[in-house]
Amino acid sequence: MNIPTDLKYAASHEWARLEGEVVTVGISDFAQDQLGDVVFVELPQVGRRVKAGESVAVVESVKTASDIYAPVSGEITAVNQALLDAPEAINSAPYGEGWLLKIHLSNPAELAHLLDAESYRQVATES
Repeated sequence: MNIPTDLKYAASHEWARLEGEVVTVGISDFAQDQLGDVVFVELPQVGRRVKAGESVAVVESVKTASDIYAPVSGEITAVNQALLDAPEAINSAPYGEGWLLKIHLSNPAELAHLLDAESYRQVATES
């Protein structure tokens, strides 16, 4: 199970990469493995304001559909349009080309509520 140490994680299996005031969001390697082959992604509208814990996207696989939750609050500034034509990038590169969206962070204190890699590993192995 690949869990990069430079990212933060939500217990709901999203990862967050902070770059300035923007957080890039995707799903973890563990989550994509549990889902199986991803066949469709529903992305949110750019400009939408979201709260931490709010459902912001849907990832559908051959097994199931799963809501994706915002790990932080803020405004969505970008979505990965390439996933509409190639949702399988979530499986092949969950921390790279398979990113889902970017959120301009409105409350930096929320980052403290996310898990580090070791804490997330414990959550994932208990799932």
